[in-house]
Amino acid sequence: MSIRFTAKARRRMVTLTVAAGLTLGVAGCGGGGGDNQKPNTSASTTKGSGSKPTAQEGQSDAPLAELNGKDGLLLQITSAQRDSGGFLTLNGQFKNDASKSQVVPAELRGDETEVRKHGTSLGGATLVDSKGKKRYYVLRDTDGRPLTTIGFTTIESGQTIPVFMQFPSPPRDTTEVTLQLPTFSSATVQISG
Repeated sequence: MSIRFTAKARRRMVTLTVAAGLTLGVAGCGGGGGDNQKPNTSASTTKGSGSKPTAQEGQSDAPLAELNGKDGLLLQITSAQRDSGGFLTLNGQFKNDASKSQVVPAELRGDETEVRKHGTSLGGATLVDSKGKKRYYVLRDTDGRPLTTIGFTTIESGQTIPVFMQFPSPPRDTTEVTLQLPTFSSATVQISG
């Protein structure tokens, strides 16, 4: 291996590690209240047997927004948190309310070549800031991977998958954005933080 190849690979690993750390840090910062209080939410269960993903802890039962897709697919946004680093992270859950399993539409990943080559994702999501007249796309790492949940292809009937999407943060005076996802309805999301 050449020194240049090794240095480039090391930079990519550092970038991925930092991105993963930021994502985990932002996801873990939710909640509130005292240390002795229990979260006021209950864990959701999914149909079927075995270990399946559940809703993320510490999020309210009532979603901030719901986007309806075709054939019973539903995206619920449960938090939209702005951080001091200039990022806006949306957390939520992807659900299948249909009576049969569904293939996740390939259109959700968007049509950018760099994003498409990394498989199924929510990389096609955009935020529209009507006040600032701007559109924000899901962030990508240095290899073109979208900073969003990736790799889900089929969702069973009644199954819920926790998801996240990270965007550049709109200006502080923007408190409301419209989330758009290919093949889904649009929805307005209130930003906290």
